[in-house]
Amino acid sequence: MPTANVAAVLAKARRRLIPFLFLLYIVAYLDRINVGFAALQMNQALGFSASTYGFGAGIFFLSYVLFEIPSNVILARVGARLWIARIMITWGIVSSGMMFVRSAQGFYTLRFLLGLAEAGFFPGIIFYFTRWFPPRERARTIATFMTATLTAGVIGAPISGALLSIHAGGLAGWQWLFVLEGLPAVVLGVVVLFVLPDGPETARWLSEGERAAVREALTERGRVSEGRGRVSERDESRDPSPSTRDALASGRVWLISVAHFLLIPVALYGIGFWMPQILKTASGGSDFEVGLLTAIPYACGAVAMVIAGRHSDRTGERRWHVAIAAAVCASGLVLSTLGAGSVWSVATLSLAMVGLAGVFGPFWALASVTIRGTGAAAAIALINSVGNTGGFVGPYLLGAINDATHSFAIGLYAIAAMLVLGGVLILGVKDRS
Repeated sequence: MPTANVAAVLAKARRRLIPFLFLLYIVAYLDRINVGFAALQMNQALGFSASTYGFGAGIFFLSYVLFEIPSNVILARVGARLWIARIMITWGIVSSGMMFVRSAQGFYTLRFLLGLAEAGFFPGIIFYFTRWFPPRERARTIATFMTATLTAGVIGAPISGALLSIHAGGLAGWQWLFVLEGLPAVVLGVVVLFVLPDGPETARWLSEGERAAVREALTERGRVSEGRGRVSERDESRDPSPSTRDALASGRVWLISVAHFLLIPVALYGIGFWMPQILKTASGGSDFEVGLLTAIPYACGAVAMVIAGRHSDRTGERRWHVAIAAAVCASGLVLSTLGAGSVWSVATLSLAMVGLAGVFGPFWALASVTIRGTGAAAAIALINSVGNTGGFVGPYLLGAINDATHSFAIGLYAIAAMLVLGGVLILGVKDRS
């Protein structure tokens, strides 16, 4: 049977996969950060200090990191369909269970369990993309998928603000928020079992010729080098396939892991978990108005993420795209401390989100070709795991500093410095030999 046109088949795969995975990630990110909106009521209702809230928001990432690598290795062995469904159903149940929080210990416990349930979801999707798309296609594919992170903010922020106004059945608004935003994950987890193929070989909507086209795309010669944008004559199908142990011992993997910590999770979750409270202080608006204001930086970031991913794929360059975007984000965070009022805060935080969003696609396109073959799942999980310890550091850092100084400024300066250092480190990542 003749092989189908590669470009047409990859476009078909994007149309089939990205919208659904996009929806899943919106729900995942919303369940991860909706605690930022719940805190507008929950902290006062339960007597949580900024440090207590920051620790509880961040502890999610400690369990997430602990189970990240084994979860992704299991996914590679049992298949994406079954394991992603398991992840979504369990995290949806735990997220809805946040309505029962009555103490700091209960808050910490459920956030820890939420991280354990969700571990492996994001790196699993990145690994899943390596089964479908060659390196030259990945920055825009990943960037398109990851705009869900920011779309969740655009859509979810006003919805979360509105849900806080519900007071019925003896439940407060923050409790309804957790229930109504947790249940969609359970429903979609069941849907995954019926609609997500484990890979091209099990996709019923591909013909045999189209499956052959995907295999051809993944083993073709003349790749774009992920560092300099030059053509490489490496044929990955002929390369030795590193084991999980080799992947975890790779110096390049560890360097990218540390860069990830500095570049993305510290800033993403430091900003994400605290932005509603920053804008509440700056504007003095209602919870719903704060939701609308919070949506603006996320919307700006979503546009920037797609543009940066497409430009990185077109030029074949990754490292400078990451470093420059990180510098823009750092600038926005520093500027946000130099003025007051809702207009200034929204404008500078939008600049920060534009820069941060520009990091995602090029960074993960670079990271996804760090290790080939069977070690790829472990390498991607390690990069995400080490990086996501920043999801604990960012929120807790801002909370502790806010308790001590009654200001977010020093915490934002610290995050900006980490972004600059991360940009410098990523420039030092050498091309894969």
